[in-house]
Amino acid sequence: MSLHVVHVRDEGPGAGFLADELVRRIVADAGVAADAVVRVHVPARGQGGTGGDGVVRADLEPAIPALQSVSLFGDLQAVVLSDAQNLLAAEADLLTELVHGLDPETVVLVVVATGRVPATLLKAIKGAGAAEEEVKAVRERDAAEWLGAELRRRGLKLDQAAREALVGAFGTDLAAMSGALDQLAAGGEAVDAATIAARFRNRPEEPIWLYLDAVLAGDIDQALRRLEDFLTHGHPLQLLAFMEGDARRRAVAAEEASPAAYAERVGRSVNWQTRRDHERAAAIGPAGMAAELAAIAKAERILKSAPEVMHRVTMERLTVALSGRSRRRVSRRGGR
Repeated sequence: MSLHVVHVRDEGPGAGFLADELVRRIVADAGVAADAVVRVHVPARGQGGTGGDGVVRADLEPAIPALQSVSLFGDLQAVVLSDAQNLLAAEADLLTELVHGLDPETVVLVVVATGRVPATLLKAIKGAGAAEEEVKAVRERDAAEWLGAELRRRGLKLDQAAREALVGAFGTDLAAMSGALDQLAAGGEAVDAATIAARFRNRPEEPIWLYLDAVLAGDIDQALRRLEDFLTHGHPLQLLAFMEGDARRRAVAAEEASPAAYAERVGRSVNWQTRRDHERAAAIGPAGMAAELAAIAKAERILKSAPEVMHRVTMERLTVALSGRSRRRVSRRGGR
């Protein structure tokens, strides 16, 4: 089947995660290579610059040649069109024409929407025999079932109390829960409900972002306050994992000339996060990114080998060092 429609009936983190997983499975089952996937995010109405042809917005332009392509060697590529409910009338009409001429031997089209797909496009896709899938809202019971299946897939063992502690900490945010499983597996230690409660209790998603924003803005006092807020409830290794993930994304972005090139490299659409990663990476530069990653790695080694009494002071030193570098960079850029 070369056409698929994924209806996401809820905009919560759990449904979004399951939708992403479903799309990856569709693409993989079709036999499309990872580097042959064109991901296009339809911006909200009133957003996105005008494209070169004046018909579709710039964000959608990569989908046009991909849907028109014809392979001489039987190679498949996929076009993943996310947030299709945001399509404008002219964009939906053009995509409808392309669907009518789609070569099923060449292109796999996956349309994902959290709302109504424009009628003309949906009719064309369904008329071509599209497979329709539905992702419903995720409740805590569903999250518990997902956790059980994920533990079996990973070969991990957690008792019932530990499972309940994970669901209690993360609720229906399956992406965050998956990240927590990565950390627990990497740690190698025995995991019980007390371990989970100590590391992930009252996981404050927003303060992590606020902390990193303060660090990258060079606001040492604010960064230290945010660090204190986080360590009241969270584990320093969790914060370091978040910092390392963000730094590695920015390190990749630092190697690319534009947000579009970075987004293409990592297989994502150009959105607020890819633009932010590239902007921050450009301000720091490749050498600065390497130094930041080295500092984070050193702090991680200390946390894993030193007594717990050293954890807070290590994080404070890391915070001051990274914030200080950012402050000097911001000052130079501002001409002060």
